[in-house]
Amino acid sequence: MIDFNSLYFVGAGGIGMAALERYFLSKGYRVAGYDRTPSDLTAALQREGVEITFDEDPELIPDYCRDASRTLVVYTPAIPDDHAGLCWFRDNGFEVVKRAKVLGIVTEKSKSLCFAGTHGKTTTSSMAAHILQVSGIGSNAFLGGVLRNYDSNFLLSEKSPYSVIEADEFDRSFHQLKPYIAVITSTDPDHLDIYGTEEAYLESFAHFTELIDPQGALIVHTGLKLVPRPAAGVRTYTYGRNDGDFHADNVRKGNGDIIFDFVTPWETITDIKLGVPVDINIENAIAAMAACRLIDVPAHSMREAIASFMGAKRRFEFWIKENDKVMIDDYAHHPDELRASIGSVRDLYPGRKLTVIFQPHLYTRTRDFADQFADALSLADEVILLPIYPARELPIPGVTSEIILEKVKCGEKTIYSKENLISSLQMLNFEVLLTVGAGDISNLLPQISCEVKNQRH
Repeated sequence: MIDFNSLYFVGAGGIGMAALERYFLSKGYRVAGYDRTPSDLTAALQREGVEITFDEDPELIPDYCRDASRTLVVYTPAIPDDHAGLCWFRDNGFEVVKRAKVLGIVTEKSKSLCFAGTHGKTTTSSMAAHILQVSGIGSNAFLGGVLRNYDSNFLLSEKSPYSVIEADEFDRSFHQLKPYIAVITSTDPDHLDIYGTEEAYLESFAHFTELIDPQGALIVHTGLKLVPRPAAGVRTYTYGRNDGDFHADNVRKGNGDIIFDFVTPWETITDIKLGVPVDINIENAIAAMAACRLIDVPAHSMREAIASFMGAKRRFEFWIKENDKVMIDDYAHHPDELRASIGSVRDLYPGRKLTVIFQPHLYTRTRDFADQFADALSLADEVILLPIYPARELPIPGVTSEIILEKVKCGEKTIYSKENLISSLQMLNFEVLLTVGAGDISNLLPQISCEVKNQRH
């Protein structure tokens, strides 16, 4: 499969990289890597056996990774080309490949259930992996979030013919995959720093559908602009909340629960109860169950799994759930995700004051969607913005969090630096607090929750 003894991951603390590191550890390879900053995830990987350094000095690369004939180097596109360690590997004749290529190689001989889309792919793929685990069928699952049921973003099965993959469209990574079943949840424009135009973004998804196994299937959310191009023989289905080949019926809400019936082209599976009862998870569960229905997972296993699914960390995750105080964290970093997250909170806690702390992610995304971010945030009662998290990007003149803030319509709004956020929270009194963003706001969550817990009405 991989004709090396060891692997070195440049960007080892990335969520997608972590799943591959755990896979290769399980197969007996020696695994090491670099990341910019320590995190809970890098600490977990180190405990599991990955040797990680946080300095790009090539002298820190372990001895067992310094032989080009024995070590494969894997990197994420978020790593700059002038990274000292990456340059050393390239200058010394190592095979250096993107994460997506390795993921394609390790899953090519399996029947891959691939979940793609601007948003929703982490939750839908995680639900599908959990369904297969509960059913006993199992899978090798490579996920973009740490599942709270397993405290990992990787599930291992030595015998299952299936893999479950979060198919990432960034940098066209999902073009390295060979889906058996492909699910497309959404195609709202994103990553325009890579694609340039919405048309190019949609074309990338259309090409993804061409990669589906001719014996396989495509499941697409209703109403997308996408025009799929699957090969002859690929079965094509639609899904949605209220319409499509797979959809929900008889939705019931009350006592903190959401229960619905799952309608398929062949039967209706009654009384699906969401373990994470937020409205958007109705659609997410439909997508996951649709893929599992096509590989004949029993109805009782799907019902049990959806009810016991605890969600991925940072996907509408409750940190505080008290009568007078609630804190929820969500990974939302696209305007539509932000709108859905705020809407879900409003649905759960009507009439309560909602404060949103949002950290924009990427200068280009902020530039391209400032108006849409402002519209979504205006649904809150109070908005606190943090400075933009740059990730892989250099600053763009004139692009700051202020260009969002000035367009937010709610009366209470401000910007805090990360350094003064915690102390500033002492002046506020929360009913419902939603923290959102894909950057390092996650590192502040323990301090934020501690401060909120210490406040009393």
